[in-house]
Amino acid sequence: MRVRASFIKTALVTTAVSMSLAGGVTANDEVQKLISDSKNWAIPTGDYANTRFSKLNQINKDNVKNLQVKWTFSTGVLRGHEGGPLVIGDVMYVHAPFPNTVYALDLNNDGKILWKYEPKQDPNVIAIMCCDTVNRGVAYGDGKIILNQADTTVVALDAKTGKVVWSVKNGEDTAGGKGESGTSAPMVFKDKVLIGISGGEYGVRGHVTAYNLKDGTVAWKAYSTGPDAETLMDGEKTTQLGKPVGKDSGVTSWEGEQWKQGGGTTWGWYAFDPKLNLVYYGTGNPSTWNPVQRPGDNKWSMTIFARDADTGMAKWVYQMTPHDEWDFDGVNEMILVDGMDISGQKRDVLVHFDRNGFAYTLDRGNGELLVAKKYDPAVNWATEVVMDPKSKEYGRPQVVAKYSTQQNGEDTNTTGVCPAALGTKDQQPATYSPKTGLFYVPTNHVCMDYEPYQVSYTAGQPYVGATVSMYPAPNSHGGMGNFIAWDAAKGEIVWSKPEQFSVWSGALSTDGDVIFYGTLEGYIKAVDKDGKELYKFKTPSGIIGNINTFEHKGKQYVAVLSGVGGWAGIGLAGGLLGAEGAAAWQQAVAGQKAPTEEEKSISTAGLGAVGGYAALADYTTLGGQLTVFGLPD
Repeated sequence: MRVRASFIKTALVTTAVSMSLAGGVTANDEVQKLISDSKNWAIPTGDYANTRFSKLNQINKDNVKNLQVKWTFSTGVLRGHEGGPLVIGDVMYVHAPFPNTVYALDLNNDGKILWKYEPKQDPNVIAIMCCDTVNRGVAYGDGKIILNQADTTVVALDAKTGKVVWSVKNGEDTAGGKGESGTSAPMVFKDKVLIGISGGEYGVRGHVTAYNLKDGTVAWKAYSTGPDAETLMDGEKTTQLGKPVGKDSGVTSWEGEQWKQGGGTTWGWYAFDPKLNLVYYGTGNPSTWNPVQRPGDNKWSMTIFARDADTGMAKWVYQMTPHDEWDFDGVNEMILVDGMDISGQKRDVLVHFDRNGFAYTLDRGNGELLVAKKYDPAVNWATEVVMDPKSKEYGRPQVVAKYSTQQNGEDTNTTGVCPAALGTKDQQPATYSPKTGLFYVPTNHVCMDYEPYQVSYTAGQPYVGATVSMYPAPNSHGGMGNFIAWDAAKGEIVWSKPEQFSVWSGALSTDGDVIFYGTLEGYIKAVDKDGKELYKFKTPSGIIGNINTFEHKGKQYVAVLSGVGGWAGIGLAGGLLGAEGAAAWQQAVAGQKAPTEEEKSISTAGLGAVGGYAALADYTTLGGQLTVFGLPD
């Protein structure tokens, strides 16, 4: 009887993840239903629109000051912990950086481990992950947990047992021989799951692939660069700012066959509009970081794509930073908002906070550019984005010659460029509150010096070609970050809260009029709609994870992963703060161009982040912990 009772209990625990797909119910119907119930956190971004807003309001601006730690869970890994857990019914799914362990925890039984999956991967992949061994989360659909492993293997795990249902290879070489890696969170939409690829610093040619959720077969695959047949574009029907892109634009905008190592990787976040049947995402930097070596606009790196969810065909594109000269990847999340009032007209829009320091508001149906404004006053590499449709420069940033690494040339150190390569915001997601109509954005307030140099391509070897150093934006508050409120209709900062270090966590807004975010020192903070700090608690390690919330047995909880790392924390996570570790990194990445002076070797390691964030070691250390907060019983 004891065995039977245990079996029944387990069955009850996993009821939420065993919803039948029979009787015409599709995987997307199931996911939509889970998303619509705010008790769950069913997809990594909270909802398909990427708003990261929760309708839960038990925790509110009046009582959030009473939050206390309810329980914790160690992941057992000491690298950067990006992303956050899923909560589906009575089960929480927690992921970790390499080796990408996944845990299913029983919320009815003190977080008891229901199952654990630890993939066996070639450790060589660690060396080719440029900016830490991060993973941004797992996805759920069709009774499966989908994991995008560091070695580019995609596995579907039975959500009840953790057993592998299917497994596919998303990259060409799972041993790192091509420089490919997997860091992005999958997105389940309809009967498919969308997977991207990382490795722009290794000359990887970016792509997204939609796999059939049932068995892992390929539904469609779209490259960022190359001929139309491979980018899934139609030269006449696919548009940029209302005009056809032209035949094979992903080839003709490159010199020779450079598009084959073109970068444009797809390691950010994905959005889905069920009404328009479009998926949205951004592409990363062109390879190499030396712009002199790759003439042309380098399409379609640095680009927002809107693709048909069923076929993958691109409906429209918008390249934010043509011929990128600063590593301003365009992979940050696309946030979808209905009925935004822009100049007296209601528009269904897409809002994107780009690494380049401009925040864009576009009509998400046709890609019309509505707003493009700087969301950090320090941004100086361009004066503006031209908004006149009649101008030949329409939609293009106006580059300032002083900060152009292309114009200044190879082996010249271009100084004082703002923002730094890691952008005014990297992948850390913003949140949108429909209650206030504002976006709450974690930002970097960092500038850089950038010196490009000649580099040759070898598969699986770094293909960077630039030395970078970073520092806080001069003549400012002295810190390296701000948490801001943004009006996307007007393109204006409403308020800005300074932070000592970059705000590298994902934000969360709630119906309780509270906005949460985390800091690199390890604080989880809560502010009200005006930016007034209501609560803070220091977790065991720096926070680069995304804060989420859920309800269990009638009580609301807030959860966050701690574990310093990522690009900003690579000095700590990768052991690059000392001379030996920095020198080894420099030799691997820069070779003969590696600095010989010890101080410069350390300060420019980690693609410039080590020196910029060296002081972080005075405030936090390595860790890997989930912390769950709630109100007093």
